[in-house]
Amino acid sequence: MSISADALSSDFRASRQDGEYPRPQLVRRHWRELGGEWGFEFDDADEGRAARWYAQPRFGRTIRVPFPFESAASGIHDTGFHPVIWYSRRFGPADLAAAGFTGDGTRLHLRFGAVDYRAKVWIDGQLVGEHEGGQTPFSFDVTDVLAPHLTEHTVVVRAEDDPLDAAQPRGKQDWQLEPHVIWYHRTSGIWQPVWLEATTDTAVTLLHWTPDLVAGTVRVRVDLSRRPPAGSSLSYALSYEGVPVADAAHTVAEATSTTVITLPALTNGQAADELLWSPEQPRLLDATVTLSTNGSPVDVVHSYLGLRSSAVGEGRFLLNDRPYFVRSVLQQGYWPASHLASPTAEALRRDVELIKDLGFNAARVHQKIEDPRFLYWADRLGLLVWGEAPGAFAFSAAAVRRTTAEWTAALERDHSHPSIVTWVPVNESWGVSQIAHDPAQAAFTRALADLTRALDPSRPVVSNDGWEHVHSDILTVHDYDADGQALAARYRDPAAISRLLAGSGPAGRRLVLPGQEVEGTPVMLTEFGGISFPREDAEAGAWGYSSATSTEDFLARLDNVLAAVHASAGLAGFCYTQLTDTLQETNGLLDEDRRPKAPLDRLRGIISGDRPD
Repeated sequence: MSISADALSSDFRASRQDGEYPRPQLVRRHWRELGGEWGFEFDDADEGRAARWYAQPRFGRTIRVPFPFESAASGIHDTGFHPVIWYSRRFGPADLAAAGFTGDGTRLHLRFGAVDYRAKVWIDGQLVGEHEGGQTPFSFDVTDVLAPHLTEHTVVVRAEDDPLDAAQPRGKQDWQLEPHVIWYHRTSGIWQPVWLEATTDTAVTLLHWTPDLVAGTVRVRVDLSRRPPAGSSLSYALSYEGVPVADAAHTVAEATSTTVITLPALTNGQAADELLWSPEQPRLLDATVTLSTNGSPVDVVHSYLGLRSSAVGEGRFLLNDRPYFVRSVLQQGYWPASHLASPTAEALRRDVELIKDLGFNAARVHQKIEDPRFLYWADRLGLLVWGEAPGAFAFSAAAVRRTTAEWTAALERDHSHPSIVTWVPVNESWGVSQIAHDPAQAAFTRALADLTRALDPSRPVVSNDGWEHVHSDILTVHDYDADGQALAARYRDPAAISRLLAGSGPAGRRLVLPGQEVEGTPVMLTEFGGISFPREDAEAGAWGYSSATSTEDFLARLDNVLAAVHASAGLAGFCYTQLTDTLQETNGLLDEDRRPKAPLDRLRGIISGDRPD
């Protein structure tokens, strides 16, 4: 089957999409979201499989997908322990037509953004596949299981999320019944979009864009759904603001191919900066990738990329080969009514806008593989992002296998986002709590860092954010001292920082372990502040690392710690804790509804260091 001429002549630009499509760097024009009301049932006795619920789903409750059942947005709002849950939904001719499925040589795919933690999926009573990993996408070709005698089809999902499984990568999701200290209500089951999408039999399944600013090129990896037939080729058309900047084409005989595209504009050193991506100038190139067989197009996808480099050198973080001071905020990606799921696609854009409005140029998305649509807005609006893995709490063979698999999938999914400039596979020794004493845990942490570099050598890697670094490209410190003078003394200059690194850190943990390079490695303060200032109507149990009693007290305390950090002659950047209040944690710059706790211009001046004389 070939693509129609009107689709080929479309002026669609992936860099200017509306933020609704769940996979923003590999866009097809036709798709059908399956959000909304689904049948739902708890299966606390785990009897559904034996009772064949997948064949005859008569579920007595209704849930709003894609919101976890623990959240109010789901319509269920039950925060108890329910390790096994079931979903069902019917789809029919209108859904298939919207997805572009004609049945004449097309293949229908059922796609999931994320299901926490383990999922099995049936169509019309037939198992189509299963997936493990609560924060990464998966999909199934369901064409051959669509019952031909039915005009409507039924999808059934069984999700399993054991809240007591400490070897499961879970990040900030609490293993206790009620949230405590820094852990929150769980996000179980479907929590990112579900959609239908049709393709041809041979189709593009993955795009990786890797720019090389020195060579003036971009390398593109393309994965196809299968080995293409003889006579197949791939072509690429790149443009900026509608003006062509490069094109290329080559024959393709394998399911994975890689080619290098020369960007003539980058060979002119005086003009190169006009195409580079940065938070101040978030320029994006649009790309159209066409798969053809014997000269006829069979698949067309739209994408975008940013030309930028991310590295470290001489004690600094380097963006586009220039020292760049990182002003970051800790972003939990949690909403009171929908938990880790965004309440709307627009809410993801709003978070990026708020972070920039506050004077930050970066966000450390904490213990969460964030929705790709958030990364799209970071790409488009200009925000650096640290991509961080959700941690397991135990060290075991199961934890190693699960963490490695999910982190690998995250690196594959997010490789091409220019906003992501640093990878963080481990935080505060979560899941490797005895790393300083257990060679196996130290080896795993080093291996994760090296695995990250093997899959993506284009970005720095923080091996273990906060302390106990092994083989890390950036040394990071977590320090919640509320005394600005103490912070100023601790981070005053490289000599003071070197003394700190030589011993135990503020949390009592060694900051570096044997074998970690220190000389010339950038140092950042990646958690500090955490000043609690709850709203008057906040629930009991408000918590933070220190507390403010009024708006002016809050601003004074914030200025006290930020001024100390800005005064440092040795830090390469910082990350303030945190963007928003999150349940019992009332240490946000914004409350849980994203409202600033003080005038925005005063917050921005303190955070950016642009204080009036």
